[in-house]
Amino acid sequence: MRAFDWHSDSISRATPINKSYRNTQNVRRFFRAECGSDFVFDRPFMAWLKDGATKTMGDAADEWMRRKAAGVIRRR
Repeated sequence: MRAFDWHSDSISRATPINKSYRNTQNVRRFFRAECGSDFVFDRPFMAWLKDGATKTMGDAADEWMRRKAAGVIRRR
């Protein structure tokens, strides 16, 4: 089985985040589609993405929206 290519494979809400996860333009496009054009990566969110806990890209989009609603993530 070949590894998931974060640069070119299709990303859905069900895509699991694994050890090979990378913050690519493909990932950014997914988050902008799910979270809106004001999506930005910040260090705490990136650390959460890579913390080793089982999660999907849908979980990540929901977490970003939760952080935005709580005022934790702000546009630069």
